Amino acid sequence: MDKLVLNFFRLLLALACVAMVAAFAAVSLSVLSRLFGWDLPGLDAYAGYAIAAALFLALPSTLVRGEHIRVTLVLDRLPPVARHALEWWCLLAGLALSLYIAWYAVQLAWISHTTHDVSPSADATPLWLPQIAMVLGCLGLALAFVQALWWRLQGRELIASHAAAPTE
Repeated sequence: MDKLVLNFFRLLLALACVAMVAAFAAVSLSVLSRLFGWDLPGLDAYAGYAIAAALFLALPSTLVRGEHIRVTLVLDRLPPVARHALEWWCLLAGLALSLYIAWYAVQLAWISHTTHDVSPSADATPLWLPQIAMVLGCLGLALAFVQALWWRLQGRELIASHAAAPTE
């Protein structure tokens, strides 16, 4: 199961990479369009969608790899019992918050879809399309916290330690 979940995180990370390239392309086209006097409406909105997609899609992998801003400054200075308790609290609080955010991200995308909500910018893109990346990233982050809790139950090193990310 670990391999399947980690492969899902890698897929989301690859999609985040594609989104970053798309953001670069949109910004570059926007600059070129101004230089040459072309009219390409909506490029700013597409760059924003791509940047937001990259941010959300990269969340699960960065959590599993321990690349988020962490609480190690505090954890490293605690006695083992207190460290253990704080790790559990952080993982459970992170799971609760990520599930809360994922729930509302799914609701937001669903409401945007059912009400045919479109972007107010020149592109008039149906908003549920760029919101899909947010939903996938939020669900992936919640899954990453479940994965971290599972590893903690097994006694494996966690994301809060200085250990490298698992590669299984």
